[in-house]
Amino acid sequence: MKNLKLKAARAGMDLSQQELADKVGVSRQTISAIEKGDYNPTINLCIALCKVLGKTLDELFWEE
Repeated sequence: MKNLKLKAARAGMDLSQQELADKVGVSRQTISAIEKGDYNPTINLCIALCKVLGKTLDELFWEE
């Protein structure tokens, strides 16, 4: 399942995939794979993404 919430939050902060990746310590390809739904991030990576993007786990990762 694509993570459009993550993509929207990243775009809302005007961050490229590379910039977000640099902030959380992963590759741009990892961010791309998460957004495409090809990779399930660890809880530690989820928390790091939430901190950078100012969102909660539910806001970024909870499926409706």
